[in-house]
Amino acid sequence: MALAKAYAALEPPEDIDPRIEALVNNLIGRVADKWTVLILEALAEKETLRFTRLSELVEGISQKMLTQTLRQMERDGLLIRTVYPVVPPKVEYKLTRLGMSLGGAFCGVWVWAAENLQHVERARRDFDETKGH
Repeated sequence: MALAKAYAALEPPEDIDPRIEALVNNLIGRVADKWTVLILEALAEKETLRFTRLSELVEGISQKMLTQTLRQMERDGLLIRTVYPVVPPKVEYKLTRLGMSLGGAFCGVWVWAAENLQHVERARRDFDETKGH
């Protein structure tokens, strides 16, 4: 939570490099993806996980989607994939510092949600009552 609050307190630079903007848009699209968020959560909580255990913890994800998401997260430098030369094959996944910091930044949304839940619920209730839904 402390890391999330630290990120939330920071101000983005005024003159944003177009490459930074592209990265933010790209990462938000990916991190907003439910599977990436759930994988980040599982790895942050358990530290190191094998593929099978990850698939159990990320309820509802297909093997294909888990593989694709893990591969993209590895490409982005968010996790490390370690293959051990044993039979049967053993593969483990662990968040990098970059992945942990992204998880911390994303935690800011949880902090915001916790602090604003009642406001959002009230706004939704008021909207539904006045709009007749």
